[in-house]
Amino acid sequence: MSVIKRVRDMTIATLNDRLEKAEDPVRLIDQFLWSTHQEIVQCEQLQRQYAAHNDHLLRQWKEAEHWKNRREEQAVTALKAGEENVAKLALQDKVIHEEKAQRYKELYEQSRSELAELEQLLQELRDEYRIVYDQRQFYLARMESLRLQQRLNARFGAGAADGPASMFRKLNDRLTDIELETKSLRDLRRMGQELAYHAGTVVHDTIERELEQLKRKLQQGG
Repeated sequence: MSVIKRVRDMTIATLNDRLEKAEDPVRLIDQFLWSTHQEIVQCEQLQRQYAAHNDHLLRQWKEAEHWKNRREEQAVTALKAGEENVAKLALQDKVIHEEKAQRYKELYEQSRSELAELEQLLQELRDEYRIVYDQRQFYLARMESLRLQQRLNARFGAGAADGPASMFRKLNDRLTDIELETKSLRDLRRMGQELAYHAGTVVHDTIERELEQLKRKLQQGG
């Protein structure tokens, strides 16, 4: 089992459930972004520690390998010189370094695997943060556009004479109110679903709204 586990108060999988019940969806999204940012910072620190530890293990492994080979060469030299006891001592030290090299190799390979897993987790966190942040900015821009539309309608609709123009302004005000409610809060509270099915859902919702608006216009006109 992996020694690296994700423990978070809120994940992107549970964000949608909380948005459904949230009175202030934007604030909840900001909390998610802050939590994710904190975890990214912690993961980056751990990544640096793992990288330094990996370098240390690699040096220990290679140093043991070096002395293993060196002692073997010395044993060969001693045998050629007829120094069998010296050769045995060199081989004894060779075995010690060989075992040491094997232990450090196993530690290094394990640590390198964990580092790769940590780097993958870090990339996932960065991707989650970017996706949610981009969606947050997009929805804030949409809400601001709707707010400005309401101000525009209120400014130029006040005091206008009754007639076709006034009628359509009132209708536009009504549609704007409906759009503000359905497109901002509902979209915000379903942001988690839009992350996975954004394109298809937007097209489908747009068609449905256009159809309903056409029906209302037909009813108003006739």
